[in-house]
Amino acid sequence: MNWLASRLFLVLFAVALGGVLGIWVGDLFHTPLLGSALGAAIGVGVLEIVDSVRSHRLIQWLKGSQLESAPRDAGLWGELGYRIERLVRNRDKALAHESLQLGQFLSAIEASPNGVLMLDAQEHIVWCNKVAADHFALDPVRDRLQRITNLVRFPAFVAHLQAGRDDETLLLSDPRGPGTLAVILRSYGEGMRLVLSQDVTERERAEVMRRDFVANVSHEIRTPLTVLAGFIETMDSLPLTEVERKHVLQLMNTQAQRMQTLVGDLLTLAQLEGSPRPAADRWVSVDSLLKHVAAEAQALSAGRHELVIKQAGHAQVAGLETELLSAVANLVNNAVRYTPAGGHIEVDWQQHPDGSGELSVSDTGPGIAREHLPRLTERFYRVDSSRSRETGGTGLGLSIVKHVVQRHGGELDIQSTPGRGSRFRLIFPAARVRQQVTESELPTH
Repeated sequence: MNWLASRLFLVLFAVALGGVLGIWVGDLFHTPLLGSALGAAIGVGVLEIVDSVRSHRLIQWLKGSQLESAPRDAGLWGELGYRIERLVRNRDKALAHESLQLGQFLSAIEASPNGVLMLDAQEHIVWCNKVAADHFALDPVRDRLQRITNLVRFPAFVAHLQAGRDDETLLLSDPRGPGTLAVILRSYGEGMRLVLSQDVTERERAEVMRRDFVANVSHEIRTPLTVLAGFIETMDSLPLTEVERKHVLQLMNTQAQRMQTLVGDLLTLAQLEGSPRPAADRWVSVDSLLKHVAAEAQALSAGRHELVIKQAGHAQVAGLETELLSAVANLVNNAVRYTPAGGHIEVDWQQHPDGSGELSVSDTGPGIAREHLPRLTERFYRVDSSRSRETGGTGLGLSIVKHVVQRHGGELDIQSTPGRGSRFRLIFPAARVRQQVTESELPTH
């Protein structure tokens, strides 16, 4: 309250000084009382003029940007300028803090993998992040304050927005191309809306694959079970000769083995998908893999094919031997099953100049049409389902091969021409391929 005391003192001083000077002047004209009153009035007037000047300086500062300090006058106006400046500075700090928080909030929304679009009460776009702009084919700057229904004209979306269905999820075809968007509405503030969007294309595809997978597994298992049930009923209800009984048992054994192979492949796939990626510090001899595969192929072929298994020398691949053997065996067994008698099957290993390695399985079978190649590694996908079942295939072999080679950092390449055969290549990166150095090859000193 120092400014109040100084202010009162200044007023009293101005009145007193003016009064004294007025009495002195009044004595000259023999009117001391009138001179005293006029002197006091003049003192107050001078003080008022000084106040006006100081207030004008403060008002001019307030009209400006307030970047400079407020006028540093004494008394009331100095105190008033100081306090106003402090309020302005505190306001600026609060606005800067809120602006920073708003910027961080919008940056967080911008970084979200989901689309966020804000609408006002008239359904005009207030703000949207890049993901929402991409989902709805919008421009975040150009389309701001535009009515959303003028830009996104899906009838289902417009009806959903006008109905105000905040608790329902709407699935839309992605305007960018093949795909699906999940859209959710949320109300906030005074009639404002949030439009939340998410690309669920992969999720929908995975769900379709899951349903197809369950349906295919059910079908693949139900078929041999139906056959077994029929044979069991036949053996139970009909008198069979010894030859007929042996034939029925043989067919039942075939169906049981088919189910056993199917379950084994399913367990292999589950294990591949649920286990960590093989480490790159365990080395497997390629020649060892080829020897195992050659024995299986010869037994399966029973001399009907010309089998050529080339040696790989000292080549090694980093990974799990069981998985690699499963992948190579699947390729070779497929070649034996689908190549007609008298055909040629060749297994070869090559190391490329860049250090990568390639294990290829070639055959002179019927070949595969180009339109089927992209889908060959899908589970239960068959070019000819009847022929595949006749050869004992489960439809999971190439899916297993793809999983194995990808888990080892490589890729599966398929080349095929109808009537001329097929070639399946397992390509491993240089980091997982090496040539083993034997003791005889070590340098001597």
